[in-house]
Amino acid sequence: MKRMAVVAAVVTVTALAGVPAAHAGLVTHCVGTGGAVTVPNDLLVPAGESCTLTGTVITGNVSVLAGANLVTDGVRIAGDLQILGDGYLDSKGTTVNGSVELAAGGYGVYLRESTTGPIAVRPQGSAPGESFLFVEASQVSGTVNAQAGQVRVDRGSEISESLSTTNTHYTDLHDSFVDGALSVLNSSTGSVICGSAVRGRSTFAGNLGGVQLGPGGRLDSCASGGYFGREVGISNTTGMVTVDDSIIDGALNLTGNTPAAQVAANNRIRGGVNGPHTAAGASAQRRAAPEPRDEAVDERAADRRTDAVKEAVEAGPADL
Repeated sequence: MKRMAVVAAVVTVTALAGVPAAHAGLVTHCVGTGGAVTVPNDLLVPAGESCTLTGTVITGNVSVLAGANLVTDGVRIAGDLQILGDGYLDSKGTTVNGSVELAAGGYGVYLRESTTGPIAVRPQGSAPGESFLFVEASQVSGTVNAQAGQVRVDRGSEISESLSTTNTHYTDLHDSFVDGALSVLNSSTGSVICGSAVRGRSTFAGNLGGVQLGPGGRLDSCASGGYFGREVGISNTTGMVTVDDSIIDGALNLTGNTPAAQVAANNRIRGGVNGPHTAAGASAQRRAAPEPRDEAVDERAADRRTDAVKEAVEAGPADL
């Protein structure tokens, strides 16, 4: 019988503790390696286990439980993808039709050449460590909303709606496009926007460590400025604010920044500059570019990926 065949394929009723309530049907557990097969229901990576998938099609939702790892290459997921505390997702060439959520205390999400729906990073709370969201050469259909961790959108990525972050360690946008508003609030080490375009309004408020729009700043290396389709507001920033080689199709509004923002003469700001600022001197523009500040996270991600693949290979083929 069909139902018995599905159950025999290591499919189990999800009355298990720790499984999200949304997964009330049948779930396929993945421990080990999986290939180009179709999973006819939801998929779950059990707590503390590792799963690698290549060319797999999943017709339901995916859950990565606490301390688990999911590494995907060329995978298609019809539903949502959720990663729980200390869980890790490493995705390459993968399509997620639904949303991606990194729950409180999640280890991280690394998307490369992938396509997803909306992305959310929940507040870290009392969980140890710090989460991260790295998006490279990927497309997000919907919003990106992060409330913790280290956030980098890079290498030609596109976000179809807004990018908003609150209480992150940093929020950086490199060589990418946001087709909506950009909001960075209360970041502990600031924000860098480099070689990118933002169609909507851009707001930076309450950030420590500074805000750097374009090259010439102290936070990160940057080859060129960016384009901002509406007004840009930078307020209550502690640390250096620098605006260099940027096009702003609106006003640049500066309020309560300590020290006053440095605005270079090479910017093109249609609506003018409002608020305290100084001209960026030649010394600032010739300042040596700092080292990329996300190298440590790249190393963490690479180590976690390597360990996850090793564990999955040692576990053998997953019974999908």
